[in-house]
Amino acid sequence: MIRLILLQGGNRHRVELREEAPDLLDHDGVTYSLRAGPRTPQPTDHAWEPVAVYAPEEYNEEEFQDMYASARSHVEELALKY
Repeated sequence: MIRLILLQGGNRHRVELREEAPDLLDHDGVTYSLRAGPRTPQPTDHAWEPVAVYAPEEYNEEEFQDMYASARSHVEELALKY
């Protein structure tokens, strides 16, 4: 399984488990594009599933980077080492 992180802006995000990490996916009428991964984090106190990070398709790379940096403090998977 792959852990999909859908960054929605601010402190909002959604986590889904799927067999695949598609380039695009739709959720609640918003199209998300794959921005990072899937990559497997280094083990901590347990092994992790691969992680893929998504952002709304209309966000450019700079906006995604800002959103990712803001989310690192409250999305555990984004703070892991890869």
